Amino acid sequence: MGAAVALGERGRGRSAPNPNVGCVVVRDGTVVGRGWTQRGGRPHAEAMALGEAGEAARGADVYVTLEPCAHESPRGPACADLLVAAGPRQVVVALQDPDARIDGRGIARLRAAGIAVEVGVGADAAARSMAGFLTRQRLGRPYVTLKLAMSLDGKIAMPSGESRWITGEDARAHVHLERARTDMILVGRATWDADRPRLDVRLPGLEEEAPRRAVLTRGAAVEGCERLGDPEEVFRLGDVNDLLVEGGSATASAFLTADLVDRLLIYRAPILIGEGRSSIGYIGLTSLADAHRRWRLADERRLGIDRLEVYERVRD
Repeated sequence: MGAAVALGERGRGRSAPNPNVGCVVVRDGTVVGRGWTQRGGRPHAEAMALGEAGEAARGADVYVTLEPCAHESPRGPACADLLVAAGPRQVVVALQDPDARIDGRGIARLRAAGIAVEVGVGADAAARSMAGFLTRQRLGRPYVTLKLAMSLDGKIAMPSGESRWITGEDARAHVHLERARTDMILVGRATWDADRPRLDVRLPGLEEEAPRRAVLTRGAAVEGCERLGDPEEVFRLGDVNDLLVEGGSATASAFLTADLVDRLLIYRAPILIGEGRSSIGYIGLTSLADAHRRWRLADERRLGIDRLEVYERVRD
């Protein structure tokens, strides 16, 4: 299942509005088929993996990160039907699909055909990988990641506004990797006017993976960018699984105040700025007690001279 999750990551930022599913077919201890959701959502991971496995899929074990689809689509056959036709011995599923068109129907179809199904293996890793799709299904909006590059004392710029570059090359390269794994990247209008950021992906081999661009503004739209008038408009982004918010301070504060941030990427440089521009402003907290138990540390690592901390929002 770990291999299936890793394959699914290849489709992250490219498969929306479909989930970035991964699939592995194993026969007699040997991997005979691999697949992941392709750009735009088709072909599905199972179709790719079964196509590669061919006849070797009969009697094999299939590992897939999300329940195989069971609904009719003009874009291709249902994966549950493809699996029934392929005749594997068992299908191991990490997560049941919350999509109302599926939600257990794929699993039931496999079992009705005499195929053993196990559900829940690798569920946490699969849920983290497909957080965008799952959030859109459950909350009706994308999974929102807020990126902040700051000094040790929480500043994102000098008093003059100078901010290039607070972090080093390794941290900036990691940001570009995050961009390649998202469907849309958003900045505030002040950041756009001040920096005219390219919001692209500048990593070898991934230059074509730049996400859609958006600007948070109540003013006129920006050419080449989609316009969001306020953070709540993320609920109308029906074809976006993962949204990356990059700045600046007012935009970060607006999303935090609206409690629409699911993940924090904090790139911390080993510098002190002192008087300067703070990373965020007022976010609606009225007491210190309200600030606790809202964020869980999910990952931390060194990136050259800088440090990355990843936090996930704790929700009921």
